[in-house]
Amino acid sequence: MKRLGIAGLCALALVLAAVPTLARTYVVSITQIVEHPSLDAMRLGFIDTLKALGVDATFHEHIAQGNPAVNSQIASQMLGEKPDLVLAITTPSAQAAAQKIKDIPVLFSAVSDPLGAGLVASLDAPGGNVTGMTDKSPVDRQLELMREIQPGLKTLGVIYNAGEANSVSQLELLKAEAKKRGIDTVEATVTNSSGVYQAAKSLAGKCDAVYIPLDNTVVSALESAIKVCTENKLPLFSSDNDSVPRGTIAAVAIDYGRMGGQTAVMAKRILVDGEKPAAMPVEQLQDLEVVVNKKAAADMGVVVPESVLKKADKVIE
Repeated sequence: MKRLGIAGLCALALVLAAVPTLARTYVVSITQIVEHPSLDAMRLGFIDTLKALGVDATFHEHIAQGNPAVNSQIASQMLGEKPDLVLAITTPSAQAAAQKIKDIPVLFSAVSDPLGAGLVASLDAPGGNVTGMTDKSPVDRQLELMREIQPGLKTLGVIYNAGEANSVSQLELLKAEAKKRGIDTVEATVTNSSGVYQAAKSLAGKCDAVYIPLDNTVVSALESAIKVCTENKLPLFSSDNDSVPRGTIAAVAIDYGRMGGQTAVMAKRILVDGEKPAAMPVEQLQDLEVVVNKKAAADMGVVVPESVLKKADKVIE
């Protein structure tokens, strides 16, 4: 083989210097408080979009199965994985991660009230190592949809876990908006998913309809509430669209798969572009979808008006 002279070696060095170095493989640790369709769609949307953006990453996925102790243990475990970024899905997961992880970027998603949860100093300037996306629920539009489907709605039952900060903040918003519309609220609290059935039963005869907020504990056991509401012809509405195919009547809400995709774009800005969470404003998905389940409505004694069906993005027959 012909040897390269000094001039040839210099020329080769210049060519090699002009070739981009291979992108590094990042480590991303993911923590999620519980499995249910909306959160799973968010997680998968994040992973798929990050890959589509050309970011090579190894993912460590953790599910706490609704257990606060396990949730805290996961936050500690992720430190040992030496991630370049942590994705914390839901408020409990984000709070645990933010408490334990101080020197690694923490990106949250599906958090209803980041400010109230103590995750950021402000929505526009988070400060520290934490930022992400809020799924603050559009309770005003949800109430309008419920009233359009059920004009006689006067008392609304709410099932939630008082231990979830996101549920408490959403309930306060709901009560304020309901009061404007002359709607009273009746609360039924749970501490774990096994209490959802009894909570739903306690609302039968006390309200005209039941509403499920963005509560991870309740949504994970949604079928229990659906069973009670169907048996009692008590209309059941949800604040997330993924619960509608499972058997709630309707929702106007966020597409969590798309939220995962938008969160992935934020992750790329941190990992590849070197942006700092402290200066990245908390983002929100603007486009909402209306999903209606006609069969669930019929099973619960409700006829969905044509006006609602016409504006629905998806109708489940």
